[in-house]
Amino acid sequence: MTDTLDRAPAAPPPVRSPSRAAFRAELRRGIAPWTAPAVALTIAVPMISKAPQWQGGWGDTQELLHSCATLLAGPLVAAAGCWQGGREHRRGTAALWLSVPRGRPAQLVMAALPVAVWAVVGHLLAVVGVLAATWPYAGAGGPSVGVAAVDAWFLAGAAFAGFVVGRVWRWRLTAPVLAAATYLALGIPSYSGSGLRFLNPAEQYYLEGRVPVAWFVPVMAVWAGAPVLALVIGYAARRRLLALVPLAAAALVAPLIVSAGDDLFREDLVAERLICTEAVPRVCVSGLDGPLLSQVSDALDGLHARLDGVPGAPQRYVHVFEGEPAPAGTSLLPHHARGWTVVRGRLADPPRYAHETARRLADRDCPMSVMVAESSATLRMWDTDEAVAHWLAPSGGPQLFTDPGGAYLKRLTAMGEAERRVWLGRYLATRTSCDPKAVPTL
Repeated sequence: MTDTLDRAPAAPPPVRSPSRAAFRAELRRGIAPWTAPAVALTIAVPMISKAPQWQGGWGDTQELLHSCATLLAGPLVAAAGCWQGGREHRRGTAALWLSVPRGRPAQLVMAALPVAVWAVVGHLLAVVGVLAATWPYAGAGGPSVGVAAVDAWFLAGAAFAGFVVGRVWRWRLTAPVLAAATYLALGIPSYSGSGLRFLNPAEQYYLEGRVPVAWFVPVMAVWAGAPVLALVIGYAARRRLLALVPLAAAALVAPLIVSAGDDLFREDLVAERLICTEAVPRVCVSGLDGPLLSQVSDALDGLHARLDGVPGAPQRYVHVFEGEPAPAGTSLLPHHARGWTVVRGRLADPPRYAHETARRLADRDCPMSVMVAESSATLRMWDTDEAVAHWLAPSGGPQLFTDPGGAYLKRLTAMGEAERRVWLGRYLATRTSCDPKAVPTL
């Protein structure tokens, strides 16, 4: 009897939060858990089909990732949220849900949040997989966490916006119609040349060698989230005038985004740093293309050999971004286009790459009046440039068979080594000249 009285009372069973239990149930049933694999596949399938165009470059990878996440997965998530929002009307339990003690905002969040969570999970799986596929072939630098975070935030907002539409518009075809409308709303502004296009969450950013500015993430998060929050408040809250607060926040950041425009991104310091070979002539590539340095140097061995001992031959071959001037005393390297000249960290056609380098060495930056001139002296200058480029690095394609370019190439080939060095030295001294009379004849 004493043992019975002295025994400690059993601990009461743990009290589970009704909200937490309901949320866990929502995560496991209905359309919500299917959203993750759907989003992951929607992003992964087009990425895999275009793998040669992005593998090896962080910027190229995130350009396409951003497009797939917003333009393709965005309408899908909006449709999933819409379907989730209309389920009570389809089941005939809308009146029952309105009778429970929990308020409408809490009901909305509890039902829409699982779709948003699974959408973000699917996006995260796709991003991790794609970045892991890029990593073995990429050089210095790395992916932008900010761009991926803004895309995930946009998908979460699309789930809530679609949920509200599904609650308001009671039609079984609302979800596919909303998906199509969302796709058009996101896709059409991309064709505009106005600065307003940067307000579009699916704007096609140019990210090669560029990274977001410091305020990109918070400002874009406010712009993408404020309208959705206003929509939710306007539908679910008792004091609907509170919806004006997020709308005011969106109105404040919109001019900043429009005025910044393409300056939402700055040059990556890693891309501006050059990595060069030690041997002269030096070959220098962008810091983002470090793995290509040895391949580029090997591809240009033949060109270097033909210019060996030529007075005025470039001592440095440098890769610069499109539109940037070449440093003095250097020659430009061709642009590395993923999927074309570079595939998965390898030069696709080294002889062709060498030929394009030779063409850049022979190119002249002349005014349009000289470019379109049809005088015999000007045409001789262009044909001479073409012949020199083909001799320095023969193209894998058709050679110069037509006169006078073909004849110039034959004369240059038939010259003795000493004579050719002298002539090439005179020719290279006129590389920056647009006067046809200054170019030595062949």
